[in-house]
Amino acid sequence: MSSSTLQKRRSQLTKGRLPGYAVWVVLGAAVVLAAAVSALVGFNVFAWAVLAAVFFVLGATLVTAAAEGSRKAADSLMTYLVYGSFVIALLPLLSVIWTVLERGLPGLSYDFLFTSMNGVTGAVDNASVENGTPVLGGAYHAIVGTLQITFWATLVSVPIGLLAAVYLVEYGKGGALDRAITFFVDVMTGIPSIVAGLFAAALFALVFGPGTRTGFVASVALSVLMIPVVVRSTEEMLRIVPNELREASYALGVRKWRTILKVVVPTAISGIASGVTLAIARVVGETAPILVTAGFASSINLNVFQGWMSTLPTFIYYQILTPTSPTNIDPSTQRAWAAALILIIMVMLLNVVARLIARAFAPRTSR
Repeated sequence: MSSSTLQKRRSQLTKGRLPGYAVWVVLGAAVVLAAAVSALVGFNVFAWAVLAAVFFVLGATLVTAAAEGSRKAADSLMTYLVYGSFVIALLPLLSVIWTVLERGLPGLSYDFLFTSMNGVTGAVDNASVENGTPVLGGAYHAIVGTLQITFWATLVSVPIGLLAAVYLVEYGKGGALDRAITFFVDVMTGIPSIVAGLFAAALFALVFGPGTRTGFVASVALSVLMIPVVVRSTEEMLRIVPNELREASYALGVRKWRTILKVVVPTAISGIASGVTLAIARVVGETAPILVTAGFASSINLNVFQGWMSTLPTFIYYQILTPTSPTNIDPSTQRAWAAALILIIMVMLLNVVARLIARAFAPRTSR
C-alpha cells in the first residue's frame, strides 16, 4: 500500500475530529479575554478566574460543535462544566490558604511559638510600632491549651463513640434503644456549639459550684460535639465490613467480642481513623464553648483541671476583638493571622497522623 493511500485513509479517520491542541488554544484565548474584560471593570483575581472558566466552557463547546457536531458538543459541555465546577469549588480553598500564608508567615517566629502574652501591654505594642522592632508576645500558652483541651476531649469522646457504634452495628436488634440512640446522635450532630458549652458549664456548676471554668470543662463541652461525629462515621465504616468475614471467624469458633476486636475493627480502621480526625478537626477551631467553659488566659496554664486556659481560637478572637493596643492594632492583627496559620497547620498534621495510623493498623494482605 502506497504512502499516499495511507495518508488518505488517515485523513479520513481523523476527519471531523477536533485537534488535541485546540482545547489549549481555546483555554489561552479565554484567559486573555477574561483578563481584558476584568481589567475594564477593575481587575480582580477571583473575577478573572470565573470569567476565564465561563469563556472557556462557551468557547470550547462552540468549537467542538463546529468541528464534531452537536452531539459531541453536548458531551464536551457537560465535561467542561464538571471541570469548571471543580475549579470554582477549589478557588475559595486556595484563596483561604493563600491569604493565611501571606498574612500569617510574617508573624510566625520562634518567639511567637515559645512565648506567651504574659506582661505584654499596649505600651509594648506601641514601642514596637514606633521603633520598628519585632512584635513581642506569642501564642505558646494558646498552643498548649489547644493541645491539652483537644487531647482530653478526644480521650473522653472516642471510646464512647466507638463503643456506641459497635453496639448499634454488632449488637443492636433495631429495638427501641437502638432507635433512641440513633435519634439522639442525629440531634446532637446539629446542635449549636454554644449549647454544648452551656451544658458543660451548667453540669460542672452543679457539681463544683457556679463559675467553674477549667480546661477540662471545655474538653467535656467539645466531647459533646465530637461524640455524634465519631458514632456516625464509625457506624458507617463498620456496616461496610463484609459479613463473610464475621461468619468465617464464627465458623472457626472465635467469640463475638474477639471477632469484633481482631477482624471487624481492623478491617474498618482506616475509615474509623478518618472519622476521628474529622471529629477532632470539627472541634479544634471552636471558640464559643471555650469562652464559656475555659475563659481566657494570657499566661501558660499546664493544669487542665484548674484555672482558666486559652486556646488558639480564643487567642485569635481576643486579638481581633480587643487589640492589646487600641491605637496600634497591627501587632495584634499580626498575632491573630499567625495563630490562624498555626491552627491550619495543626489540622493538616492531624490528617497526616490519621493516615499513618490507618496504614499502621490496617489488616495485612499477602499474595
